[in-house]
Amino acid sequence: MTMDLMNKRMNADIMLDSFLDATGECVIFVDQNGYIEVLSKAYAEFLQVDQQEAIGKHVTEVIENTRMHIVLATGQPELTQPQEIRGVKMIASRIPIFRNGEVVGAFGRVLFKDFHEVQDLYDKLTSMEEELSLYKSSLMEQHRTLFTIDDIITKDPGMHTLKEQIVRAARTSSNVLILGESGTGKELFAHAIHQCSRRNQYPFVSLNCGSIPSELLETELFGYTAGAFTGANPDGKIGLIQVADKGTFFLDEVAELPIGLQVKLLRFLQSREIKRLGSTTMEQADVRIIAATNKNLMEMVGRGAFREDLYYRLNVVAFQIPPLRKRPADIPLLAGFLAGKIGKREGIRDIEISDESIRCLKRYDWPGNVRELENMLENAINFMQADRIIRKEQLPPRLVRAGRDAEGEDFMKGSDQSLKSAMESFEKALIRNMLNSHGYNKSKVASILGVSRTTLYDKLDRYDIQNPRRL
Repeated sequence: MTMDLMNKRMNADIMLDSFLDATGECVIFVDQNGYIEVLSKAYAEFLQVDQQEAIGKHVTEVIENTRMHIVLATGQPELTQPQEIRGVKMIASRIPIFRNGEVVGAFGRVLFKDFHEVQDLYDKLTSMEEELSLYKSSLMEQHRTLFTIDDIITKDPGMHTLKEQIVRAARTSSNVLILGESGTGKELFAHAIHQCSRRNQYPFVSLNCGSIPSELLETELFGYTAGAFTGANPDGKIGLIQVADKGTFFLDEVAELPIGLQVKLLRFLQSREIKRLGSTTMEQADVRIIAATNKNLMEMVGRGAFREDLYYRLNVVAFQIPPLRKRPADIPLLAGFLAGKIGKREGIRDIEISDESIRCLKRYDWPGNVRELENMLENAINFMQADRIIRKEQLPPRLVRAGRDAEGEDFMKGSDQSLKSAMESFEKALIRNMLNSHGYNKSKVASILGVSRTTLYDKLDRYDIQNPRRL
């Protein structure tokens, strides 16, 4: 062996010893005959032997109950096995070292110097698992669905078809775009899609893009690293997309997303990877996107306010929610359900809605859709009498006024009648209403109408108007 080679070998041994001493690991190397070649300082201290004197001795002379010589003989590793030294039970691993198919030595390492260390580690791992489970439970509680497909109440055939389509589409992981006027219940449909999907055991996370300042939207969506900007949380923050991992992320009012963020959302939809603000690494997230808007996205694409490529990425499956005015049969059904829900919340049972009120509700145009209906009913319940009946008097004036206008329109376009017959119908209705209002006092009605009693009697005979109390 040349001097250079001897020096290199010596330097390598010194480096190995230094490394083992620095790590504090209890480590031993023996040759093929079981003689110690390397013994770390930590292991020597544990064994209460002199480190330099132990090197060169047979392992059985130095380590109590050792099996290193047995591993040399069998060539079989023994991993995480118990061993007792000086009355202390520990955990050790012994691994044979092969060269050209022959055992040329063995490596031993003490994993735990005492069983108590194992118990402490087990207790720590158990505590961490419990904390993780608690965190997951808390996360699911914060980000869970509030509605199911059964909460979409309807008698409308078109809505029933829509519910069936939702159940079918929910089985896949395709992105969904929900379109509809404000107040039609787009979020309700998003909840139902998630609940019907295979992802329903994972979070449902929602974000209203119009409710957060644009400069904060990026950090809400993608998160940020520690020190990413002045005032940032020192621990950083996970983005809502990652919170929704394996679940569903609902982007309400998606048309409000700034163009810059539209680019980043598109990049995520293409790669399923995100990069937190201030980070240089990409992180994966398995998320289904449901987006909703009351805007015309195609029109926004045409004027450059919404990216066309993002539109088509979101518009894989699209649902158009019909406005309430186009399903009048649902109005009494929804009114009864919503009144009951509000009453339960306020501790008021058995709320009824009068037939006259229902007629007013059905004749109203409902520009605010179901949200406006619920708001109106809550207002009416505040002024309801002790009989717990919502009467026309408790309805907002705009509803009653709309009902009268609709009745007048119905009267005018009820048939292709002539001007004469229309005037006669109006006159008949006027006289009957006046008599009802004044207790069939004909003299008073004749005076109010500005006609003689004889003229009034002639019209009563002509229109066959009789006092119902005498029938």
